[in-house]
Amino acid sequence: MSGVIINTNIAAVDATNNLNRSNSSLQKSLNRLSSGFKIITPADDAGGLAVSMKMSAAIKRNSVTQDNIANAVSFLQTQDGALKTSGKIMERISELSALYSDVTKSSTDKSNYSTEFNQLTSQLTQIQAEAFNGVSMFATSSSNLSVAISEDGSQSVNVAKANLNSAVSTITAATTLSGITVANTSTAINSIATLRATNGAQTNRLQFASDLLVVNKVNLEAANSRIIDTDIAQESTNFAKFNILVQSGAAMLSQANASSQIALRLLG
Repeated sequence: MSGVIINTNIAAVDATNNLNRSNSSLQKSLNRLSSGFKIITPADDAGGLAVSMKMSAAIKRNSVTQDNIANAVSFLQTQDGALKTSGKIMERISELSALYSDVTKSSTDKSNYSTEFNQLTSQLTQIQAEAFNGVSMFATSSSNLSVAISEDGSQSVNVAKANLNSAVSTITAATTLSGITVANTSTAINSIATLRATNGAQTNRLQFASDLLVVNKVNLEAANSRIIDTDIAQESTNFAKFNILVQSGAAMLSQANASSQIALRLLG
């Protein structure tokens, strides 16, 4: 049985400790509800915070990688537009070649056809100098641009700078239509068609890679959310519990402090 003492009020000390713990938990619950984050300080979940930081960085890299892929797709789409125009030019040159071979055409007619031919070959040469945001879309030899398709940069796709020069060199080297044959124009058209097919294949791969990044980002965000985001329903319950504990703890501390008044009555 405990005696009646004045110097040390054990009940008040215990009540104070309980009140402090409840109040600390209440403040933490309040911070979680007001911020929406489960982890307020590293002490709340040191391991979880480390994992979350890595996931957050991966999510941001994922978004940037998607943007880079979209830019590469735009590069290829612009390149294909130039190749499509080149194909139309070659179709016209093929037509001019057939017209030039008509035995009923006069030398003046043929000269006019050659004049148009020269203008078209000049345009083909100009197309080879086209660039996308300062980056050349065409090369005179095999040349690729490496595009990362994973957020960690471990996987990439080579986007080709199409060798349009090789495809049309026989045509652009001629000064008149006299030396251009059906075989020449057919070969050039087929080469451009192959370049466009390669362009389309690379575009499709990049688009599928972008789709995968979208899925990966959703999964990363879901996993990160489970670590750092507050479950509002659960935390609201905790807040209500700690709020009651703080109020009851304050009431009991008041009672514990009042109990020492018994000693005064005994002294009286």
